[in-house]
Amino acid sequence: MKFGLIKERKNPPDRRVVFTPTELLKLKEQFPQADFEVESSDIRVFPDTAYAELGIKVDTDVSDCDVLIGVKEVPVEALIPNKTYFFFSHTIKKQSYNRKLLVACLEKNITLVDHETIVDKNNKRLIGFGRYAGIVGAYNGIRAFGMKFDLFNLVKAETLKDQNELIERLRRPMLPPIKIVLTGHGKVGLGAKEMLDAMKIKQVSIEDYLTKNYDKPVYTHIDLEDYNKRIDGKPFDKKDFYANPQEYTSNFERFSKVSDIFMAGHFYGNGAPAILTREMLNAHDNKIKVVADISCDVDGPIACTLRASTIADPIFGYLPSEHKEVHYDHPAAIVVMSVDNLPCELPKDASEGFGEMFLEHVIPALYNNDADGILERGTICKNGQLTERFQYLQDYVDGK
Repeated sequence: MKFGLIKERKNPPDRRVVFTPTELLKLKEQFPQADFEVESSDIRVFPDTAYAELGIKVDTDVSDCDVLIGVKEVPVEALIPNKTYFFFSHTIKKQSYNRKLLVACLEKNITLVDHETIVDKNNKRLIGFGRYAGIVGAYNGIRAFGMKFDLFNLVKAETLKDQNELIERLRRPMLPPIKIVLTGHGKVGLGAKEMLDAMKIKQVSIEDYLTKNYDKPVYTHIDLEDYNKRIDGKPFDKKDFYANPQEYTSNFERFSKVSDIFMAGHFYGNGAPAILTREMLNAHDNKIKVVADISCDVDGPIACTLRASTIADPIFGYLPSEHKEVHYDHPAAIVVMSVDNLPCELPKDASEGFGEMFLEHVIPALYNNDADGILERGTICKNGQLTERFQYLQDYVDGK
């Protein structure tokens, strides 16, 4: 089996890669029968020479490879028929902007395995960049606070080498005694927590956070049951919440009344109640000044996430009274950071972590006849047809 590590062609340029040079050597040690080729790239965080110096073939043409592996969507015109591709397709939520991509994969008889759909038997994701989104998102949230109040001016994360350099910069500014509320206990939320802990910001209990004042910055880390409640007043039940989200409403306002920064690292399911509403943001006792929406669900659970921001221009202002975007230095503006490709700002670390997961979970499945069903669950289309698991996308493919 011959693998090709493809060049990223999506704009804006993405410097990440699935396998670093040293990880390809590890792969070769574990699976000597694997043949690997790297498509030449002028944007990848690891230059062509880093691969070539380790004896890995670099070429401008990888059409002789059986399996092609990338990070972001492959442009339709660059898709090679009759191949197996691994990349983030951003189609499984019926994203309108990528419908043509999935149609092209079907028409070109491509086997498409989406990184996002590589899950275990319990439907838990096995690979992803979530941790790095949390790491960079937390940095950007603190940076936004400094910019809003002209307290300090942290450099952009993308200009720094790795997570250690981000932490080093975060430890320099003296934060006032602010309160930070963090949602999410998955990879994104835990990545953000890593950064808050590295800054030596004290974690406090929810009860203390809501009722006590502090002379130094603190944070609290909350989960679904802490910011949702049943409409009928019955006790919160997580299984029931997932099954009947319409029976629940947000009670996040108890946090919005005492928090200065909201770092959103939660997963948001379809049908779940809004978390931070327009009413909460416009309330006279709302205290939130910065929202770092790491999860970045536009028109989703956080009312001030009007759009995805960019690495080049990561923050904007939100005017609660008029529910519109303004410059972040407007006196009444809440600062919003909603970059939707945060791991791109830490390409080296993100690539290293992703490759480790891919080597652990995916490559073995290609050589053990998919013993654990990982490839079967993750394959969106094959032989010109949607697989059974993704039949729900047929109306999306048909343009209905």
